[in-house]
Amino acid sequence: NSQLLTMLAVLSVVTFIGSLLAIPWIISRMPEDYFLEEKRHIAKLRRYHPVIYFLIRLSKNLFGVVFIIAGFAMLFLPGQGLLTMLIGLGLTDFPGKYKLERKIVRNHKIFKALNWIRKRAGAKPLLYPDKSSSS
Repeated sequence: NSQLLTMLAVLSVVTFIGSLLAIPWIISRMPEDYFLEEKRHIAKLRRYHPVIYFLIRLSKNLFGVVFIIAGFAMLFLPGQGLLTMLIGLGLTDFPGKYKLERKIVRNHKIFKALNWIRKRAGAKPLLYPDKSSSS
């Protein structure tokens, strides 16, 4: 079906361009010690009304899942697959999230890419999570 292929091609281009814009913005806004925390931090969003807090968390998780799926697709298509998946993981909430994030960020190529993006955005470099911070 040519309509489906056209729609998938447009979605692929939009996702690619969206990730090129969103990833640097999200990475540059992360606190430099984000990967050093052993436990989940208390969300600043809790100050909102519970319904608004729920809607924000729901939206954040939906965007996270979209980023994870898009990142996985970018492993085979043009794009920043691993970084997109890392951003998706950062947006979602699930048990063991921070441990998994730190494990991924300990990959020197990924850590170097994150700090390269932060440097270009004028943000301070991320602090490296040593193995002792993941227990």
